[in-house]
Amino acid sequence: MDNKLRAIKFQAPDYIPMTFHINDACWNAYEQDELFELMESHTLLFPDFKRPVGRYEPVYEAVARKDEPYTDDFGCVWTTATDGITGTVTKHPLADWAAFETWKCPNPAISMGLGPVDWAAEKHRIESSKAAGTMACGGLRHGHTFLQLCDLRGYENLLFDFIDEDPRIDKLIEQVEGFNTEIVRRYLDMGIDMMCYAEDLGMQVGPMLSPGQFRQYIKPVYQRMMQLARDKGVLVHMHSDGDIRTLADDLIEGGVEVLNLQDLVNGIDWIAERFAGKVCIELDIDRQNITAQGTPAQIDALIREEVQKLGSKRGGLMMIYGLYPGVPMENIKALMDAMEKYAMYYN
Repeated sequence: MDNKLRAIKFQAPDYIPMTFHINDACWNAYEQDELFELMESHTLLFPDFKRPVGRYEPVYEAVARKDEPYTDDFGCVWTTATDGITGTVTKHPLADWAAFETWKCPNPAISMGLGPVDWAAEKHRIESSKAAGTMACGGLRHGHTFLQLCDLRGYENLLFDFIDEDPRIDKLIEQVEGFNTEIVRRYLDMGIDMMCYAEDLGMQVGPMLSPGQFRQYIKPVYQRMMQLARDKGVLVHMHSDGDIRTLADDLIEGGVEVLNLQDLVNGIDWIAERFAGKVCIELDIDRQNITAQGTPAQIDALIREEVQKLGSKRGGLMMIYGLYPGVPMENIKALMDAMEKYAMYYN
């Protein structure tokens, strides 16, 4: 069985699954050879890495191209100031409810929401993963429900819709859910092992909507979409940045089996108390403080503490780090070193 799957199912993985993601913006922010050398010397984190010949030129996603505003399939206009960094929606197609009369939801047969989808290619990817004995995963686009509503209406407009209990928001939610549900069904029909529902719900302190609003408008949608996966024995993975402590119980109750949340924003001790040994945690390692501004020794201590408090020989812990420009090179190395060292801590 795949090591990651054993970690998720508390079936004694060989090591703690560790993921180190390098954002595309980093390839212009750092000396590429230095990053390549670090990747080559950390084979647990980058087992399949092969140094490219010449300079690596990333192909930026449509929503992450500087000075190229992008209109997605929902009609939302994205802009970014940095190549490789996902932009923000600067034009909301339903900021005025009058536009709802002629607005059309995308077609999931040809669209993933942010852009086109090749379902034949997705089927081949999933079949290849299963043939190789690795987990086959499907996923909705990041920000599939709540954030999609924010992108369509604008954040403040949406919160007033919730407060006013505007019946038009129920109709919009129904359309967005229908689009998402078709994508979930297509992945489930391909025989995936895990379905991923990525959506940021938290701010630096507290969630972006009240727990009551979440339970009234968003949680029922989550439950219905996640139940489709659970009915087929498919694992449910949920990612959210920010402080989600007041929503976490609702997420677990709604069907989440693998919870990807941020470490220091939510608190290591709080995460350990609520979830260690009960729900698989995919811990998102701090990107704001210690790894960006601390010392290598502090980074090592952070990873060690997290593994000590959340890890177990039984499993139930995975860790992930996203590298963005601004982190000192010595800290990048220290983080890679610590992730590899403590991945074997309990074995």
